[in-house]
Amino acid sequence: MIRQALCENWEMRRAGDEDFDRAIVPGSVYTDLLRNGRMEDPYYKDNEAGALLRMNEDYEYVTSFDCRDGLLSCSEVLLHFDGIDTIADIYLNDVHIGYADNMHRIWEYKVKPLLRPEGNTLRVLLHSPTRYIARAFEKHPTRGTEDAMDGFVHIRKAHYMFGWDWGAHLPDAGIFRPVCLLGIEAARIGGVYITQRHGSGRVELSFDVEIEGDDTGLSYDVIITGPDGRTVCASGSPKVLWIDNPCLWWPNGYGRQDLYAVQVCLLAEGSSRPADVWNRRIGLRTLTMNTQPDQWGEKFACRVNGVDIFSMGADYIPEDHLLPRVTKETTRALLEKAKWANFNCIRVWGGGYYPDDWFYDICDELGLVVWQDFMFACAVYDLTPRFEENIRAEFADNIKRLRHHACLGLWCGNNEMESFVAESIAGAGNGWVTKPQEVRDYLLMYERIIPEVLREYDPNTFYWPSSPSSGGSFDSPQSPDRGDVHYWEVWHGNRPFSDYRKYYFRYLSEFGFQSFPAMKTIETISDDPADYNIFSYIMEKHQRNGSANGKIMQYMQQTFRYPSAFGTVLYASQLLQAEAIRYGVEHFRRHRGRCMGAVYWQLNDCWPVASWSSVDYCGRLKALHYYAKRFFAPLMLSCEEQGLMSAGEELNRQHFGEAEKSIRLHVANETMRDEAVTVRWALRDAKARILRQEETHLTVPALSGVWLEKVALPEADLYGEYVSYELEKNGEILSGGTAIFSYPKYFRYEDPHLTCTVTGDIITVRADAYAKSVEILNEQEDLILSDNYFDMNAGERSVRIESGLARNLRLRSVYDIR
Repeated sequence: MIRQALCENWEMRRAGDEDFDRAIVPGSVYTDLLRNGRMEDPYYKDNEAGALLRMNEDYEYVTSFDCRDGLLSCSEVLLHFDGIDTIADIYLNDVHIGYADNMHRIWEYKVKPLLRPEGNTLRVLLHSPTRYIARAFEKHPTRGTEDAMDGFVHIRKAHYMFGWDWGAHLPDAGIFRPVCLLGIEAARIGGVYITQRHGSGRVELSFDVEIEGDDTGLSYDVIITGPDGRTVCASGSPKVLWIDNPCLWWPNGYGRQDLYAVQVCLLAEGSSRPADVWNRRIGLRTLTMNTQPDQWGEKFACRVNGVDIFSMGADYIPEDHLLPRVTKETTRALLEKAKWANFNCIRVWGGGYYPDDWFYDICDELGLVVWQDFMFACAVYDLTPRFEENIRAEFADNIKRLRHHACLGLWCGNNEMESFVAESIAGAGNGWVTKPQEVRDYLLMYERIIPEVLREYDPNTFYWPSSPSSGGSFDSPQSPDRGDVHYWEVWHGNRPFSDYRKYYFRYLSEFGFQSFPAMKTIETISDDPADYNIFSYIMEKHQRNGSANGKIMQYMQQTFRYPSAFGTVLYASQLLQAEAIRYGVEHFRRHRGRCMGAVYWQLNDCWPVASWSSVDYCGRLKALHYYAKRFFAPLMLSCEEQGLMSAGEELNRQHFGEAEKSIRLHVANETMRDEAVTVRWALRDAKARILRQEETHLTVPALSGVWLEKVALPEADLYGEYVSYELEKNGEILSGGTAIFSYPKYFRYEDPHLTCTVTGDIITVRADAYAKSVEILNEQEDLILSDNYFDMNAGERSVRIESGLARNLRLRSVYDIR
């Protein structure tokens, strides 16, 4: 097959304008307008509004090209688009050849009769997405989330582009993935499906090779190259091959991420040149969800190579509103931050788009199991015959594109629609579902159509109808005893952090807490100090959850003293977020076996915004991401304390001193081996002087947890003493922290007089007293350290610089929230 990329000579203009500007394809309207000085930065201040108006227009892209040698000699030539965003008419040499209306699909058109050896012109007319959805909504006022523009459900375009409670109204358009000509000489490989059967010391690989075109006289060869360089080869269209002594693929933290290169060559009889070649990498593993009954209901655990793992990770949203800014490099940097924080999984949320191939390649390499939503979220869809035809093609394209990946853990039908429809049936919904037909359409889409397509193209990957769900058919989709749950009473429900301890969910796939990004990130949206107030016009334009700023301050007044400076508000908000998620994750890990997943909302941002992310838009790590590295650690020591904070609503009591003061330590071992460790704890005063201490030696079995005995501390001063704890293995402290028994705002902190020195890549912090959540910032606030936002006793604590320059370092702790 001959492939000719069409990535040069592109120009673009607003439809109707006389002059063209230079364009880059793959690319988008917004990025081309920015590059050519035709618009302002849509992320700066309130420029979003002007950028949105630009999408009321149509835009056209034009290129000219000559056909490469041999192309016109092929039996068939296809014009192939990997991605068009979204509503487009396509013209070749002034002939209309097709219409595209789905961003999530691959589009191909037969064009050989129209091609000339030289001087061809390709024109793509992109129609306004905002006018399109407005017309569609006027005809059919089908609704979805109130955070998005009316009508977004009527276009197969990434929903978040029309607004979300963390996203802007920036529905960009463009040819956002490569476009090329494909010369097919006789036939091509339409896809290769590889099924694995694992036995003792051997893996059997079965090959289902789809050949498109005339397969007369065609055969295929298979070459498999292992991570150790060994090869297995077979010719004559083999159906089965065996790999002896296989190197298995494991998620991060459980083993190696060994990958095998697979090449399938389509050969014509008598020809020395392949007609087509399919190259991919696979991992040898079994991967499914364990949903067997148990004493609490039904398990919901990711099972890899026969081992049930505790899923630890976050929900991934699109990395940018301007898709050309998402590259292999940006994605790798983000996902490496996930692995760095001990993630073993990523949930790809259904309101964006199916990520590029490189996303899954990187997850394969890093050992991140992917929970893959289909692209439906918080919306009701009108299942017309045309819509069904469109989404069936979308499913087939993406399933065939992604099914070979080692990281692919499960397919999920949608985000949150089963629970919303179930609420509507019960009369407690949000008004989205108004007709019986919409309930029927839901069942058809997610419990018939998607399973049908998966049975054809990927029957071996686990399918889950919705998130959250207990298995489908509106059967208690938020049940705590089976399936997955989205829990938002902490945050949306204004419940205290301690509320997490009331529940033992089987798998928590969404829960979160908002915070503000770093100050240096905020400076990218405004350079005016007058805007540096969370209730300013500009800050509220970059806060898309209407009640969030007030909610942050409500939780803040319960927890900390009132912060008097804008920068302190940012810091305190990040600590609130980190503590909220820590409170939940540590609790759920303490109940491994009953709960088998804690996936928080959300990993990343798509523009500079206040949100639930742990990595802000500019790639800066919030406090939560450092906390995640600790609470997702394979060996983790946590403390279930009893006091004012754990009681949750003790502020309503008149006599705070009645609160129980106790600790119960727990060691979680998410490794594949038994671990012999030492656990120490100490009761200390505010100057960190030891008042009481104990040490325990224990062995924690693999993939389990061990509780230590509860220790009552009636003698502890509720407001002036705290507990420190640490876990040691072979002389190295692997996990630890501190616990206080009052709200932080009531604790009588001593000034720790934080200072630091830098020697090479080591920063050594010194404190004169107990210091909670010590933050180390450099000038650009872009340091990545081996640890940050940590608790320390009086003395010294050293951390390693992993990225960034240690210039003009600043330190603070909870003592400084005032």
